[in-house]
Amino acid sequence: MRAENLPLLTLVSAPAVHPDGSHAVVSATRPDFDADAYVGQLWRVPLAGGAPLRITRGFRDTNPKFSPDGRLLGFLRAAQGEPAQLAVVAAGGGEPMVVTDAKLGVRDFAFSPDGTRLAFTAKVPEPGRYGTVDGVAASAEDPRRITLLQYKHNGTGYLSDQRAHLFVLDVPDPHAEPAVRPVGRAAVGREPFSAVPVARQLSDGDADHQSPVWDGDAVLVVAARHDGRDADLRQDVYRFALDGGEPVRLTDSGLGDSATGSVVVAGDHVFYVGGHTGTGREFFGDNPGVFAVPRSGGEARRLTDVETVYAADLVADGDGVLAIDLVRGSGQVIRVDATGEVRRWRLPGSAIAAGSGGGARVAVMARPDSPGEVVLLDAPEPALTDFAAALRAASAPVPPVELEASSPDGYPVHGWVFRPEGEGPHPVLLMIHGGPFAAYGPSFFDEAQVYAGAGYAVVMCNPRGSAGYGQAHAKAIEKAFGDRDMVDVLAFLEHALATVPGLDPARVGVMGGSYGGYLSAWLIAHEHRFAAAIVERGYLDPSSFPGSSDIGWFFPAACHGDAAAMVAQSPLALVGQVRTPTLVIHSEQDLRCPIGQAERYYAELKLRGVETELLVFPGENHELSRSGTPHHRRARFEHILAWWARHLPV
Repeated sequence: MRAENLPLLTLVSAPAVHPDGSHAVVSATRPDFDADAYVGQLWRVPLAGGAPLRITRGFRDTNPKFSPDGRLLGFLRAAQGEPAQLAVVAAGGGEPMVVTDAKLGVRDFAFSPDGTRLAFTAKVPEPGRYGTVDGVAASAEDPRRITLLQYKHNGTGYLSDQRAHLFVLDVPDPHAEPAVRPVGRAAVGREPFSAVPVARQLSDGDADHQSPVWDGDAVLVVAARHDGRDADLRQDVYRFALDGGEPVRLTDSGLGDSATGSVVVAGDHVFYVGGHTGTGREFFGDNPGVFAVPRSGGEARRLTDVETVYAADLVADGDGVLAIDLVRGSGQVIRVDATGEVRRWRLPGSAIAAGSGGGARVAVMARPDSPGEVVLLDAPEPALTDFAAALRAASAPVPPVELEASSPDGYPVHGWVFRPEGEGPHPVLLMIHGGPFAAYGPSFFDEAQVYAGAGYAVVMCNPRGSAGYGQAHAKAIEKAFGDRDMVDVLAFLEHALATVPGLDPARVGVMGGSYGGYLSAWLIAHEHRFAAAIVERGYLDPSSFPGSSDIGWFFPAACHGDAAAMVAQSPLALVGQVRTPTLVIHSEQDLRCPIGQAERYYAELKLRGVETELLVFPGENHELSRSGTPHHRRARFEHILAWWARHLPV
């Protein structure tokens, strides 16, 4: 794979299965260099055989959902340069109707049980903010008076002046004659014309609302509306009646478990994904689980054990739900009912989403040669789609080699090597994932493929601290960053160099982003074997995180402990030990690991005479490598490969 192949990287959404089980609809989006944006449309995928068919022609159409009666298909449509709005079309085809005009766009939606109404969430700008006053640019707005601890978020910016609220509207008849704007005499004395139905706002207050779903004539959402919410991580499921009034809280996060999202009504229960927050700020290494609470009220129960990780939205499936469990770097589809009974599908590849309807169950599976294809769960081969055909033809993806090493204390370390073509010896890139509660897997990964395509062997593993290997594995580095995780990564590297043919042990570089940037910087302060390093969007100075990072108010204390421990586990505190040439990459609008982390680290290296460069991307946030603009993603790869060409030539 080359950087110029990015437009061939098609990402497939969670599938919406028609209630009759005949077909599914997915969105297929990809980076586009001409638009410097992500484009995509909806595709109809027959489940009994037949070619998939593109059924919309919007600039970016995503998030398809059928009405329960199967008459309508809803989705989010974004025009070029505009936020996404809610659109509806007859399930049999026709011209979509855009039914919202939310200033900052629609985030999520759900059909009512009879398909006549839609609930949706959208950010509501405070008057005077975000272009609500013509001619007043963001730089000329009134000052912000901030009184909250949680006042910003990476990828969003400020929070209190653009809260996500819950709305309801009546669905227009897609077969009715469209309304026309009155002109001239016909417009005199009439209400201002609106091309979209009037939506009614159900929620208010200084809180965000997410994951709307209908429960009879009411709507459920996840929100933090409790007293003291600014100082904890707790959220609950709330029921909003259509006739107004205070919402009813269905769960009690004060008991120690919090809702995180993905609410589903199935049978007599409300299912949701939740996690343990203890007294309010506990989170480190705690695996999220599937919870359920009776629709009629009662105690919420965790249905799954604490050793499993749920990594995607829940989907209603009869009286239970489908979920994705992350196991050793790969997603597995499971079904959970209200009794806690679990059925598991172990399919080739890694599941990233699931869908159910009319007795049919489907999944989107990532494979080493595809970012995602639609399969039937009970007949997974062959796949129903081949969105990656052009990618395979242009890039011939490198297959991964699975390995398991032993750390010095005997602990197993699992991972993969992507080995380029040819006998070698190949220079080696040790890649470290972010999180740390995350995981690499054997499926298609553009980073590994681009570097292997350029002639580098890519070594990547899931050391202690990673997700998908049980809770003890994830919690093993709590209050001890840079300890067993560093040892595990080095042990896996040595094992790969010794067992995979064609790797050059004398030519090794290291790179990582976020927590991976942390561990890369930590490694080069302790090990001087690396030809060069890349520290990207790094978490480099825990002590300066509070007040600068959106998660700084809770993250460093939970990960490291007190102030002395933060300094003891800080890569910046050890910068004087670094000798390795280091490229520091960061984004200007990164609020997760603020750019000051990179600027300070770069300056300290420079002052000490270490060969270093700082590469800054304007307009991007912490997600640059995953969802940055296509132009910036290509430029990032080009700069990275140029750095390695100088310090670790093929």
